[in-house]
Amino acid sequence: MTGHSELTDPTAPSADAFGAFLAHVLAGGTSEVEEAVRKAAAAEIMPRFRQLGAEEIVEKNGPHDLVTVADRAAEAHLTASLTALLPGSVVVGEEAVHADPAVYEALKGDAPVWIVDPVDGTRQFVHGEAGFCTLVALARHGELLASWTYAPVLEELAVAVRGGGATVNGEVIRSGSPAPGAALAIATSHPDYTTPDQKRALLGLRTEGVRPRPCGSAGLEYLAVAKGELDAVAFSWEYAWDHAAGLLLVAEAGGTDRTLTGERYRITGGNALPFTAARDAATAEWVRSLLGAG
Repeated sequence: MTGHSELTDPTAPSADAFGAFLAHVLAGGTSEVEEAVRKAAAAEIMPRFRQLGAEEIVEKNGPHDLVTVADRAAEAHLTASLTALLPGSVVVGEEAVHADPAVYEALKGDAPVWIVDPVDGTRQFVHGEAGFCTLVALARHGELLASWTYAPVLEELAVAVRGGGATVNGEVIRSGSPAPGAALAIATSHPDYTTPDQKRALLGLRTEGVRPRPCGSAGLEYLAVAKGELDAVAFSWEYAWDHAAGLLLVAEAGGTDRTLTGERYRITGGNALPFTAARDAATAEWVRSLLGAG
């Protein structure tokens, strides 16, 4: 056979191209992605903040699971800009997966994957509250490589790079450890998103020395853990767009995560739920043990 093989995908990134892009990102070259995230928020999200009409808000799976025109437009914007930065990469976005669940399988493929939640905390966004953010993570072969958490109203942009630490607005952050003897502050899943077994597990957190509360935007809760403002999170669902960016952020700030069976969370799925992410390993293990005793 001569010429271009029919078995070759001409859009796939070459090893050299991806390697160069990854080396650039791992060396701290994240400004192009930061700009893409900021532009998507400026063009598609913020003009609609506190300006949504009733017809621009739709329930997907219940009153706590909403989607707006801003979610869809921002995801389309990011899909175009991020794949342009890394030709041959693919996007696993919340709205794309809602339209076609098979899109999620890209997390198990060979192509670099951008994991996108265009508006994390849509309920807060709909209510005109500041507690929402845009989440982007870059992964390949199930490994998280970099992440971006952008809260436009709060004017905070958190970046994590595998092996390169975590920053907020350019300042290095560390999660630290809870103060000895202090009650643990933990954000947990909303009961509407839990099975009976998961509800029982989360009840393990209702014990002395723990102050559980329902979570808001998952991305912002992870950011709070990474900054040492929240001790842990405990979540009962595993969609990668909610967790990928925050888990890398927590890990690079010094924290860690554990599933119910003590393993690390896998973005490709099949995790034992609930799982936790915490400021340090000791806290993660204690929270995991409480979930197991629930």
